[in-house]
Amino acid sequence: MPTTNNFQRRQLIKASAALMVVPGFAAAQTFPAKPIKLVVPFPPGGLIDTMARLVGTRLAQELGQAVVIDNKPGAGGNLGAAEVARSTPDGYTLLMASPPLTIGPALYATMPYKPEQIIPVGLIGRVPNVLIVNPKSGINTVAELLAKAKSRPGQLNYASNGNGTSLHLSAELLKSSTGTFITHIPYRGAAQAVTGLIAGEVDMMFENLPSVIGQIQAGSVKALAVTTRRRNKVIANVPTLAESGLPDFDVSAWYGLAAPAGTPAAVVVRLEQALEKIARDAEIVRTMESRGADVGYLNAQVMGAFMAADTVKWKRVAAYAKITLG
Repeated sequence: MPTTNNFQRRQLIKASAALMVVPGFAAAQTFPAKPIKLVVPFPPGGLIDTMARLVGTRLAQELGQAVVIDNKPGAGGNLGAAEVARSTPDGYTLLMASPPLTIGPALYATMPYKPEQIIPVGLIGRVPNVLIVNPKSGINTVAELLAKAKSRPGQLNYASNGNGTSLHLSAELLKSSTGTFITHIPYRGAAQAVTGLIAGEVDMMFENLPSVIGQIQAGSVKALAVTTRRRNKVIANVPTLAESGLPDFDVSAWYGLAAPAGTPAAVVVRLEQALEKIARDAEIVRTMESRGADVGYLNAQVMGAFMAADTVKWKRVAAYAKITLG
């Protein structure tokens, strides 16, 4: 009869042998063995690109391999996502995940990839949109804005950076939640939309907080509310829309990592671990929060549930506003 030690040793050998036949286990043992490409589905310089470069630098340190940023803009983020969806599922091509992954399925009749071709890896943070008006408008609260909109249906208008964007849909969610009719004026970009607001061409708009912090602090625009459930530290005196009478309003420009479907589970776990460490790094937290971001890690499973709920929300808004693209 084998001794206890010999018996335990044999069990460990059997367990190790069993693991070796799990798909992707051998590759995961050496992952990463070469540089990783992080596809950013937007041009350089924007919010998601900035976050990708910050995360990519720290990810390279955690994994011991270079992380190369590859900007692939186009089709509202769909072209970059499609490239990742079609790539080899080995963990060496990742996507800087952001709202287009959940907005796209709600708006586009046809897409260059199927949503199930991309799997979540982890979410690291969110950036609120902020509802802003011209300081000369005389509007100081969300309640005052809504009262004015209801008294003048269709006469107020709002700017966005284009059809089907997070800023556009944030305004449509506000309209659907309050039964108001406010006319959409799409601009060719967020910067032009903010310029139009300051010039008095439009009455209101939503904008990513990091992009408009300077104008808020300078008094060029007035912030009425942020779209996340919690107030933001950078503009802590500005209430949330939930505090302003819309308890279910929760919108953010979130960001994280995603990978092609079929990426070995062990590789995803390795990436999850690295991303979680980054999210808990005090320097990263300070840097992101100074730019208006809320840092909060979600693993692949929880991120998947978050994305599913986000898609349902935008499908509801798209149906209400009768928005269809592509």
